[in-house]
Amino acid sequence: MPESKELVFLSKRCKYSICKSETIESYLENDINLKNQEGKCIEKFEFDKIIMLEVNNFINPFDNIVVLAGAGASIVLGENGEPNKNYGHTVNMISEDIKNELNNNDFYSIQELAEFCKYKLTVNNHEKEDEFSYNLEDLLSKIITYEEFIDDNKGIDLEKYKKSKNKILEIIRRKTSYSYNKEIHEHGSFIKKLSNLHKSPNRLTIATTNYDTLFEEAASSLNFTVFDGFSFDYNPVFDIDLFDWSLVKPILNVKSEKMQFKKSTINLLKIHGSLTWEEKDDNIVRVSKDENINPIMIFPSSNKYTHSYEKPYFELFSKFQEYIKKPNTLLITTGFSFADNHISKMITQAIKTTPSLTVLITDHSIDSENKCNNWKELEILMRNGYRIAFLRGTIDGKLADYFGDRSDDN
Repeated sequence: MPESKELVFLSKRCKYSICKSETIESYLENDINLKNQEGKCIEKFEFDKIIMLEVNNFINPFDNIVVLAGAGASIVLGENGEPNKNYGHTVNMISEDIKNELNNNDFYSIQELAEFCKYKLTVNNHEKEDEFSYNLEDLLSKIITYEEFIDDNKGIDLEKYKKSKNKILEIIRRKTSYSYNKEIHEHGSFIKKLSNLHKSPNRLTIATTNYDTLFEEAASSLNFTVFDGFSFDYNPVFDIDLFDWSLVKPILNVKSEKMQFKKSTINLLKIHGSLTWEEKDDNIVRVSKDENINPIMIFPSSNKYTHSYEKPYFELFSKFQEYIKKPNTLLITTGFSFADNHISKMITQAIKTTPSLTVLITDHSIDSENKCNNWKELEILMRNGYRIAFLRGTIDGKLADYFGDRSDDN
């Protein structure tokens, strides 16, 4: 195996990486081998402690923690290092499933839909027609837009076209619907660890682009109260003002008006909607995941930027922007590629206008070689002195273990 380097932590001050060869792993700081007091190369547990110290020195002090969780936050890796299909799907996995499920006479195939919409597929093998790839967001945008012009095009069955489009949306819903399993998922320990870093009355805020219910189910398993913008009655209705409320109780036997805040609470901003939301009687209501509904979701298409100005997305995006602009805030991103321009620009603008904002960007790989321009812009901002760092880690990979514990301060 040829020698390779894997970036683990990057800030303006330092760079830590692992150098791998066929027989050995070595650990580097600024491309120099790290050694212990005896002059020997350090071991992995020593390297992990160094990274933990670097992370905690970087993120402190702070008053508020906001987490932005992207699609990668729901992924669980199998023993082979590939995503386990039972516990999360990447966009590429969903794209492949759509291609396979539309490959029958009931629907137009991806090739046919692409031809109708004048979308160019990426051919992976010129000798095999079915070996191609495509950008789901771009193609779905064209499919939705082109539907309006089908009446003037002979040779296209409008009902079959709509059925194919709806099948794509149904597959996206189905492939993003999975339940929390505390034996498999690490969302519970992630929530608990970061909540313990908070000092009351502040509480952890998690914003996610995911439709699934992993965070709320993990919080429920810990007996946490989730403020997600819905009322706490029998039929929960969306009301953005509920994020401004707290759970408190009076401190007994104290001659004052002091109150004690319930610590085990989090904010949850599902900025692209949820599998458990639907529109009913001009209201947005939350229902059980088991109910057969038409959920409110922003599907992966260019139209999502337009939808983000509709209710309830606009209120949730505004609340996210409000939270990351609070003084002394730590923003942690996990499983978010920064390919979403709307959210990425919101974050870079907050970095430039909020001097106290600290941003820790985490992902399964933080090497910028295959990253988008928004990611590379953040690296430039880091080099220019803004408080930004990059950490290799995922929720599934016990990301929370890197964070210290300030629970004794509460």
